[in-house]
Amino acid sequence: QNWTRGMSYCLHSESHLDTGPIYVRENGKLHVVNQGAGSIQNVTPKTRPFRLFSRGFSVELCMNREDDRARRQRTDHFIFTYTKEGNLRYSAKSLFSLVLGYISDNVDHIDSLIGFPEQIAEKLFSAAEARQKFTEPVTGLRALQKFTEAYGSLVLCSLCLRNRYLVISEKLEEIKSFRELTCLDLSCCKLGDEHELLEHLTKEALSSVKRLLLKDNSLSDAGLRRMTAPVRVLKKGLENLLVLDLSCNPKITDVGIGYLLSFKKLNCLDISGTGLKDVNAVVKRIQMQIGLVHSKVPLKEFDHSNCKTEGWAEQTVLQWEQAVMEAIKPQDDLRSRTAALHFYGKTHRINEVVKCKLVEAETKASGNLQFYKEKVQNCHLPLKKEVAGSHELKNSKKRALAEQEKERTSKQKHLCLTVEDWDLLNTY
Repeated sequence: QNWTRGMSYCLHSESHLDTGPIYVRENGKLHVVNQGAGSIQNVTPKTRPFRLFSRGFSVELCMNREDDRARRQRTDHFIFTYTKEGNLRYSAKSLFSLVLGYISDNVDHIDSLIGFPEQIAEKLFSAAEARQKFTEPVTGLRALQKFTEAYGSLVLCSLCLRNRYLVISEKLEEIKSFRELTCLDLSCCKLGDEHELLEHLTKEALSSVKRLLLKDNSLSDAGLRRMTAPVRVLKKGLENLLVLDLSCNPKITDVGIGYLLSFKKLNCLDISGTGLKDVNAVVKRIQMQIGLVHSKVPLKEFDHSNCKTEGWAEQTVLQWEQAVMEAIKPQDDLRSRTAALHFYGKTHRINEVVKCKLVEAETKASGNLQFYKEKVQNCHLPLKKEVAGSHELKNSKKRALAEQEKERTSKQKHLCLTVEDWDLLNTY
């Protein structure tokens, strides 16, 4: 009793401290100490409800907008159709389509697709393309490279960028990621000799190119020397080239045409509208060393009707073009300014790009310099040929062989590489 009274006295003296209920076990029973009366009550203990927060604490639930979008997209897991009676029917999508959609949303996180089945990869590419994943600045390039590394020409076998220099400037790295292209049309892009894409043409990734159209690109002899250096010395680069269009490049002279003689597999060549000085000498040189004949009729290979963008990424290139055109749309507001200048009689500076039609008219006036190989009949349109005798053909062949031997001997004297050639070859 004295012990319990002492404890109650201590508790009463420190009543300002809220220590909570205190339990004391005595003779095998549990007693609770009543702080107000200072005595012990032999009652069953009543536990207070445990509170983690105070009574005035409240919680407000706020939904994130991203989570709300995610919930809305959950409706994509179902396919909604209507019955004959007009009732709405929905059925769940297959697990394959759900997984395909999830992977396409995170396609930039794929490590590698090498060895992955082509049939499923094509569906994955189209699903990511529908979500416009390849138009994103950084993640789109990384995702596109995973496909081009694994599937090469299936992603894109033919690329037509005719008069699309803005797409080249905006998506240069994406264009350089394409491999195993067989046809590449860069006509009317004004690239010049120093453009990075022309340097990329000499790499092994584009050694499969068979048709290369470089019409109206402000090329000169220096650009041709750089483009043909791997073929002339290392037998690499564009060694499989069959069709080459270099028309409407007035800075190309007779010296630049000499660099093209290293393309031994050429079947068709167009050098109309170039700055040749001695046309007859160039025509004979091309005929003797490559075996190409001057065509009197425009060839079908250079009318750009067969050059199209083909492959999985066909819609991706169109998306790039649409994005570039949308970025240019604000410039249409300048029409009111031009109207005002016209009203006051002032001339407005023309900023429009000169199209290839003007250059084509100039080439028609200067003459047609297109060449084809006689053995390849599918390369050109049907031409009117005079049937020559067998003796004349044999004599012409003998003359051609004799002239080839003379040019080979003279060629060995001029094959000495300059310092610029060696510096250029060291970059490959």
